[in-house]
Amino acid sequence: MIDAAIYKTVRLTGGFSVECDDGAAREYLDGLIRNIPVGGNRYGLHAFIETYLEQLLTCGTALGEIVTGADGLPCALFNSPLDNIEFKRSQNGFDIDIYTDGAGGMKKVGRRDLCLVSVLNPDPGALTGNSILKGLPFVSGILLKIYESVGVNWERAGNLRFAVTYNPKNDSLDRAYARERAAQIAESWAQAMKPGAGVKDFVAVGDVQIKVIGAESGIPDCEVPARQMLEQIIAKTGLPPFLLGISWSTTERMSSQQADALTSELEAYRRILTPVIDKICSAFLASRGFTCPVNVVWDDITLQDEVEQSRAALYRAQANKIEKETE
Repeated sequence: MIDAAIYKTVRLTGGFSVECDDGAAREYLDGLIRNIPVGGNRYGLHAFIETYLEQLLTCGTALGEIVTGADGLPCALFNSPLDNIEFKRSQNGFDIDIYTDGAGGMKKVGRRDLCLVSVLNPDPGALTGNSILKGLPFVSGILLKIYESVGVNWERAGNLRFAVTYNPKNDSLDRAYARERAAQIAESWAQAMKPGAGVKDFVAVGDVQIKVIGAESGIPDCEVPARQMLEQIIAKTGLPPFLLGISWSTTERMSSQQADALTSELEAYRRILTPVIDKICSAFLASRGFTCPVNVVWDDITLQDEVEQSRAALYRAQANKIEKETE
């Protein structure tokens, strides 16, 4: 569910385009957005931004790199893993220096201007951000315990265990051969319950009782506690439940208030990504001799019902018409 929430948030953030006044530069940017190599196995600026945002949401910090060719000009993009990366405060007390783990230990990255760094909800004075998953390990741990207990209980209840009890009579003959008869009953019962042997009858002589172990206690109901934990997780993701495959109501749908709240969340992510896209496009344009500024234009977020939007547009048009007529 958490994976689905992150990837759906990345998809819902939407696409973008880059505009500038120079026609030649705009044509170059269009080809750059479609065909720039990313990580050696993908192409397009959208692919880089999707992985960049996924890393930002998951880790709280995203790191990318503008790769240069043999001529020193930018030629590709790379999403850097955070495993061997360390951030330190620069000597000026404001900028951030990036160190990577090399053969001789941690080494400072020389071309800091080619690195792309973004953080999500950082603490005051911190160099790294906070993941949207912060606070979920405790809740997720409780939910996993519930699921594990459900699995154990079903393993016990689904694969039945039997208690076969032989009660010998009070006569001397039964008491003398009680052990032998118990062994014969156990052997016959094992043959009757042998897996893959089909359905067999079990015949015993004497007072023999057969009960299912644990039949008196049922499986605890976990629906309420599991739903409470899921509500905590979904509240952290900011997505409506039905977008994650959960239908707690037969008439569940996204309300206008939910759509507005989710739209504000997505716009907040866009504000973090816009400077990154601007820096990438400006660096590639400058390497080709273009000096015109760029403008990142995001696609409209359409989470509302199209019918409701059309009805609202109709009402606004009717209101404008009435105002003009009354004037």
